[in-house]
Amino acid sequence: MEGFLDPTKILKEMRLRRNMTAIDFGCGSGGWAIPLAKELEEGKVIAIDILEEPLSALKARAKLEKILNIEMVLADAEKGTDIFENSADLVLMTNLLFQCEDRKKVMEEGKRVLKSSGRILIIDWSLDSPIGPKEGRVSPEDVKTLAQDIGLKNKKEFKASPYHYGLIFEK
Repeated sequence: MEGFLDPTKILKEMRLRRNMTAIDFGCGSGGWAIPLAKELEEGKVIAIDILEEPLSALKARAKLEKILNIEMVLADAEKGTDIFENSADLVLMTNLLFQCEDRKKVMEEGKRVLKSSGRILIIDWSLDSPIGPKEGRVSPEDVKTLAQDIGLKNKKEFKASPYHYGLIFEK
């Protein structure tokens, strides 16, 4: 779809280092994990999803594209993960928060796994987007308030697509 979300373009703007560790919360079948793994050639991507099926699709896609630096984890970010504290340089939450009942717990888990000065990239549906899910959308202002409440610093806000906003927070 013309003008839709372009993970590769957005990740290029993130000034990633090739040896970073990144965690993709709610990775689905890898729309962000695959381009992220390609950028982090010497690093690692931990791809987390609550459902086995998308992880299986991601595993097959990574194998097909010969991408070896993705670790798949079946977990619910709202309930916490077994990922070590202070272990990631970057956490992605793309099209995730609108699906969560307890956004604060997800954000706290993202903060917990981040290293000092690590960043969280949040991409979610704009409130006025004519496409996408109708239920559960969360405003950028509400996400910024939530981030501030748990001690994250707002670093950047941007239009990720005609239908999505983007926010970057730092620990």
